[in-house]
Amino acid sequence: MQAPLRIHIVTIFPGMLEGFIGGSMLKRAARMGLVEFGLVNPRDFTSDPHRTTDDRPYGGGPGMVMKPAPLFDAVKSVADEEARVILMSPQGRPFTQTDARRLAEERHLVFISGHYEGVDERVRIGLADEEISIGDYVLTNGALAAAVVVDAVVRLVPGVLGCEGSAQDESFSHGMLEYPQYTRPAEYMGMKVPEVLLSGDHGEVGRWRAEQARARTMARRPDLMNGEVVSGGNG
Repeated sequence: MQAPLRIHIVTIFPGMLEGFIGGSMLKRAARMGLVEFGLVNPRDFTSDPHRTTDDRPYGGGPGMVMKPAPLFDAVKSVADEEARVILMSPQGRPFTQTDARRLAEERHLVFISGHYEGVDERVRIGLADEEISIGDYVLTNGALAAAVVVDAVVRLVPGVLGCEGSAQDESFSHGMLEYPQYTRPAEYMGMKVPEVLLSGDHGEVGRWRAEQARARTMARRPDLMNGEVVSGGNG
């Protein structure tokens, strides 16, 4: 049996993620021994009575910046030679399905979740192997962004979904959006399932799905047909 993918998330709000990693697909992945999760709180690596992890920025300006020392110490407490340290940041490279596949092949991922106005620049320079963004918007807490990436990665770990074809046919897996899906009943509120899906002809079904995927992609995301970066999706 292959060694589990280890995932640590560094966040000052571990409670936000406990339910996330303890439910649904992620819980099953951990129970099967395919993934191991850990939450690391930088507050546990502070020395003052208030467990302070932020401070005012040098040079002035609004908001607070996360201090470097608690983050460095938190990451070092779990990182090893196999660890790939990822800083979640709106300034990072847009996350894609290709990134999800790449990260699913790693052995140990450590996500740094920022807060407030961001993190001290020395965290970027001296700690992170890469920066990832899940979109051109700002969240109050990087733990939410880390959760999105973790979900996209874990589902691609072999054995997690059970049916390996599930991850191969969905949106963005082949550079296009997924074809329309239907289930029972064959007619609902006057809307009928396309006859080809009821025909039992797998060749025709395959051709129909390919045509639908291409048409849907051209209509909704023509940038994908032009070979541009895929920047998101939920299957």
